[in-house]
Amino acid sequence: MIPPNASLVKYDNPVLVSRNTDKKTPRARALKASPQQPANAGPVPNPPPKGAKLPPMDAQKAQQTDEILNSILPPREWTENGQLWVQQVSSTPATRLDVVNLQEQLDQRLQQRQARETGICPVRRELYSQCFDELIRQVTINCAERGLLLLRVRDEIRMTIAAYQTLYESSVAFGMRKALQAEQGKADMEKKITELEQDKRDLERQVNELKAKCEAIEKREAERRQVEEKKHAEEIQFLKRTNQQLKTQLEGIIAPKK
Repeated sequence: MIPPNASLVKYDNPVLVSRNTDKKTPRARALKASPQQPANAGPVPNPPPKGAKLPPMDAQKAQQTDEILNSILPPREWTENGQLWVQQVSSTPATRLDVVNLQEQLDQRLQQRQARETGICPVRRELYSQCFDELIRQVTINCAERGLLLLRVRDEIRMTIAAYQTLYESSVAFGMRKALQAEQGKADMEKKITELEQDKRDLERQVNELKAKCEAIEKREAERRQVEEKKHAEEIQFLKRTNQQLKTQLEGIIAPKK
């Protein structure tokens, strides 16, 4: 039996809990179940010999460690062919070789799933999160208090990442709204610019018409002034000739009397 998704966290063998789809309880070990050897499971510790009993303190400590492990890393459950399978996290202490294998598996998974080395990458984040959970499991087996402290660190990191993700999504949404508003404002401004350009053309046409009228009026008035000046000059010449004739006649009348 192979679990639905492989993980870097070390789990025990999957256990058949129920043959129907109703989930009984996550405590698989407390139930009568039939364990199955997984195809890709790691080394499994040898069971204690028959009749061997753990000391009371060691048994209580082991039970407490299992409870802490189950609270930190809950058992995985899935249904296959109408059967409910449960797989609990392993409580086997890790050796130096396990840590080396974990590092090799991490590098192999990163390469297989083509995780990006830099930038935001959900695949790389998922694999490193699994690796951190496995390290927490290994530490918790040796020291439960240290494992709980690492659990707090993990939860704080996840909460910080979730906060940054929410902030990023809200900033992206804010940017999109501003971009849409800018596009809408741009369309309004372009429409306004078109209207203003049309008004400008109308005003320029009116200015040209008024200029043409002014030029026509100035030309007509200049012609009229020329006519008036010519007429005035002719009247002056006529009056001068008349005055000269009157002077001549007057002199002619006065001269014989002398």
